Amino acid sequence: MRDKIQKSMIFILAITIIISYGFVSFFVYNQSLGILETDVCQEAKYIEKAIEITGTQYLEELDGVDARTRITRIAQDGKVLYDSRGDESTLDNHKDRVEVREALKNGVGEDIRMSDTVGKELYYYAVLLDDGTVLRVARNMDSLISTAIQIFPAMAVIAAIVLAFVYILGRWQTARLIRPINELDIEHPLDNEIYEELDPLLEAIDKQNKEKDAVANMRKEFSANVSHELKTPLTSISGYAEIMKNGLVKPEDIQNFSERIYKEARRLITLVEDIIKLSKLDEESVELEKEEVNLYDMTREIVSRLSMQSSAKHVRMILEGESVTYTGIRQILDEMIYNICENAIKYNRPGGSVSIWVGNTLEGPKVSVTDTGIGIPEEHLERVFERFYRVDKSHSKEIGGTGLGLSIVKHGALLHQAKVSMDSTVGEGTRISIVFSKNK
Repeated sequence: MRDKIQKSMIFILAITIIISYGFVSFFVYNQSLGILETDVCQEAKYIEKAIEITGTQYLEELDGVDARTRITRIAQDGKVLYDSRGDESTLDNHKDRVEVREALKNGVGEDIRMSDTVGKELYYYAVLLDDGTVLRVARNMDSLISTAIQIFPAMAVIAAIVLAFVYILGRWQTARLIRPINELDIEHPLDNEIYEELDPLLEAIDKQNKEKDAVANMRKEFSANVSHELKTPLTSISGYAEIMKNGLVKPEDIQNFSERIYKEARRLITLVEDIIKLSKLDEESVELEKEEVNLYDMTREIVSRLSMQSSAKHVRMILEGESVTYTGIRQILDEMIYNICENAIKYNRPGGSVSIWVGNTLEGPKVSVTDTGIGIPEEHLERVFERFYRVDKSHSKEIGGTGLGLSIVKHGALLHQAKVSMDSTVGEGTRISIVFSKNK
């Protein structure tokens, strides 16, 4: 970055110097041209006045006086009567020369062109004399070009000095500008007092840091919860097995103890399976092979699978809606709807009901599950989708479950870019809806 800034400064300065040299040369050239035109015009007037006083023989005395100036006298028919640079008889007719035509017509004329006679660019000024002939005075333009060339070495020296100064100044200024960036406190980006142009970057870094901290805290909490959730069934299994091993169980209680061990083992297996599912969803390592799924048919199958559980709780399940297809991951969609319906049964009241609606909406396919259960207090609504979070921990064991069901719903929705919403009233029930985006 430092080198880029320095190179950019030097490049811009070099371009500026070149442009400045062009402007200076142009200005000097025009200034010199103006002076040359004034001098030639003045010289022509002096010679005109001298001819009026002394006659045309005055011209003979000008031969070789000023090598830079060429003086010519031309007749009305264009014949050269006198030329200070050579033999008049060898020169072409000058009637078609621009300055001569203008002088014959207007009294004066001028032109700048390459001279065929001397092979150089000249400035011509012509004036009509009293006898009807034309006096023309010309001077080389070489002095103007040489002036521009002469200032080049001086400009080059100035440019070298300026570039060297800018290089040194640029290194100092660049180091000064970059120092605050090098000294940024990335851990606390908003505490840095630096250029306001970097504020969006620092805010983005701060947001990213907070997200990282949140993820880190979530992982710590998740690890602690996993340890606790795994330890509970393992402790029960170990305790029951130890009692049986030491022969402290009556023969008639062996079946009861075995059943408890079996239930805790099943709970442990379910917990591990849910943890694996969540890990895959976190890492997005699930099979991303999508297919067309009829959400209504899938929900009907889930209701059928949960029929024994709902009967045991004396909860009536009602499915309504219409056939609707959605392109997604079948296994994840099944787990999402299953977990919501299962929770609606678990946290319901005996004799209650679970109403499920599946169909199309303006936003896209929708699955809505409404129960008549115990409801969720408002202060817990935002946290129920967290892993292992339970509203009533005292009854969690008797209700069952791993506390990961709604977390799987949330991650599955993220994977399918769906929206999950929840409305609940304590003592009246809960409604959870999943709205999927329209298939494109």
